[in-house]
Amino acid sequence: MFASLRGVLVTAIFSITIIMVTVPIVFFALLRLIPIPAWQHLLNPCLDASANFWIRVNNVQQNWLLPTRLEIDGVGNLDSKEWYMLVANHQAWADILIVVRTFGTRIPGVKFFFKRSLLWVPVLGLALWGLDFPSMSRHSKAAIARDPSLKGRDLARTRKACARFRHHPVTIINFLEGTRFTPEKHQQQNSVYRHLLMPRAGGLAFALNAMDGQLHQLLDLTIHYEGGIPSYWNYVCGNVKTIRVQVRQVPIPADLLGDYEGDLEFRARFQQWVNTLWQQKDEALDALSRQQ
Repeated sequence: MFASLRGVLVTAIFSITIIMVTVPIVFFALLRLIPIPAWQHLLNPCLDASANFWIRVNNVQQNWLLPTRLEIDGVGNLDSKEWYMLVANHQAWADILIVVRTFGTRIPGVKFFFKRSLLWVPVLGLALWGLDFPSMSRHSKAAIARDPSLKGRDLARTRKACARFRHHPVTIINFLEGTRFTPEKHQQQNSVYRHLLMPRAGGLAFALNAMDGQLHQLLDLTIHYEGGIPSYWNYVCGNVKTIRVQVRQVPIPADLLGDYEGDLEFRARFQQWVNTLWQQKDEALDALSRQQ
């Protein structure tokens, strides 16, 4: 009973703070529609301040209300005025909360690609729109085969979003697996990794190229939930005892900028780099699982 009450309280605080920050976010976002670049750049810190308020409040409430122990290794020196690409394994709805708890406001505002359907979720959709989170439709391969222009639409949205990101420091989050890990998905993919789904390199390659060399550091985040992957409800009820997080800062070589779609040699080289990154992550998860 107490755990359920904790879950209700934590979720209520999440909801209330989202509503609180959405009001100024939408206000500043509407002002930013005025097509004057200097004016638009002036408003970016206001939007960041609103998002950072949500981060600070909810990091504090999770630290106070949840008994979960968060063990973080390897964060190192970070710069809120630097641009970062962040990749992580994806297992649970709680992953994004763990990312935020790990870094707090030590990195610039996080941006991640989300399903376009979330734009219609009350309040949350407005917040995502106001903060310039890029949306993706994620059409099926069959749908793209019927209408190839569907694939081009998501690429165009990515390019447009990254063009805006070049003027203001951001941290772009990319869950390379594209979906949450489950044993069923792992088996269906026949994944070569023990703890991970196969990574999708194309989106990362396109984002790096669209940012035109402004991303010099990759934050490689590995998340391990002791006792198994939790549901959102299990997490907010405090039923997760320990979460271990490892962070590596990996330089992004200049030769990883190229034409992923048209240059087959570059594509093979980029995929090899991502596969190496994923193999190291799989080994890290293997070592963390043995520590339980």
